[in-house]
Amino acid sequence: MSKALGMIEFKTVSAGVTAADSMVKTAQVELIEAQVVCPGKYIALITGDLSAVDAAVENARVQYGEQLIDSFVLGNPHQGIFPAIYGTTHVEHISSLGVLETYDAAAIIVAADVAAKTSDVELIELRIAKGMCGKSYVFLCGEVSAVEAAISRAKASVSEGGMFLDSTVIAHPDEQICKSIL
Repeated sequence: MSKALGMIEFKTVSAGVTAADSMVKTAQVELIEAQVVCPGKYIALITGDLSAVDAAVENARVQYGEQLIDSFVLGNPHQGIFPAIYGTTHVEHISSLGVLETYDAAAIIVAADVAAKTSDVELIELRIAKGMCGKSYVFLCGEVSAVEAAISRAKASVSEGGMFLDSTVIAHPDEQICKSIL
């Protein structure tokens, strides 16, 4: 079985904590992050075998769906996801910069995974609803055509669920901008 990543995002802390507890009791998964994010929403990220993650997320969706904002299950997530979430990505040079914003936390991780799997880009940062009033964004870099393709595909993937907010691609960003995000 393959490794997977799953997430739930709830409108309330109480529903989120209860759903997260239910997920780890439903299947053999590891809770890798569970916390309150702006504006008082609750997210929980889990990992494990694909079938276990799928069962745990589905259980939370069904039992606590009234308070659910969004969720996902990614089989075989891109390896750049975790460094981007935790701010440990090391980038030397930015040829072009892509930025994509979403209205929620779950959609940005899916968008980042899609972008990273679309073309040869590097995920720089995934900001998941912290200090953003519930919105989220991803910064990524690479050659201009690769970044354009990645942003276009990621935009399409989150637009389907109505969570797309905005995006841009900056060819050869000024050094001051690069320093401000690195």
